Amino acid sequence: MTVPDRPSQHAKADAFRALHADPAGFLIPNPWDAGTARLLEHLGFRALASTSAGFSFGRGHADRSVPRGPLLAHLTELAAATALPVSADLENGFGDAPATVAETIRLAAAAGMVGGSIEDATGRADAPLYDIPFAAERIRAAVEAARALPFPFTLTARAENFFIGRGDLADTIRRLQAYQEAGADVLFAPGLSRTEDIATLLREVDRPVNVLLGAPGMTADAPTLFAMGVRRVSVGGSLARAALGAFLRAATELRDRGTTDYTREAMSGKELNRLFG
Repeated sequence: MTVPDRPSQHAKADAFRALHADPAGFLIPNPWDAGTARLLEHLGFRALASTSAGFSFGRGHADRSVPRGPLLAHLTELAAATALPVSADLENGFGDAPATVAETIRLAAAAGMVGGSIEDATGRADAPLYDIPFAAERIRAAVEAARALPFPFTLTARAENFFIGRGDLADTIRRLQAYQEAGADVLFAPGLSRTEDIATLLREVDRPVNVLLGAPGMTADAPTLFAMGVRRVSVGGSLARAALGAFLRAATELRDRGTTDYTREAMSGKELNRLFG
């Protein structure tokens, strides 16, 4: 897989912004290392997004436990591996303060990212979500940092209610409306699974909406979501989890039976060398 000549970061950013303007919508899968990014590019996807879960699992850590420095090094590697636009999962910006969130946006851009998402989850069990006014202030700081860049960085604001188990659609909508007013380019409520809830959200906001495909209880597929008006569909850490599941099944077979039947579904070294060569 010979890596093509790289478009400029500005060109990648323009291409990424244009995808969100297309009412047909687009899939944005989530690689967790340079190899998977290149394979997804080979398959013809038009943009990629990092996954904090997949990256953390690959390092042998739980999700959201890798510091900002190693994550930025990972993002630099992803951006260098592919000619596609890459958007970053920036968790909650790696700090409470709006200034810290703004700094994270600038650092992600310096790593080669053309977009990124900021969550409203605190990471604290006693108060898992930021209050809406402060959460919106954090998004506003991220937007200001993004607008100061020499290319159109696409800022995604995430409402985490459903993802942390608080299924309050009205609060989710209030949050995303506040983030819209703060200037977010894309809105995202991971964990939404019912098509009627997604349809309600789409009616209540006027920014492109990202939906996480495969949330527990979700029956809709990507074509259905696009037909509803969803502009972007991602898969989070599910590709990484699928790969790790296959690895564990293969390793368990090796341990328990001493056989390598798993190689029947494995890619050949010759094919991988051809793709990555």
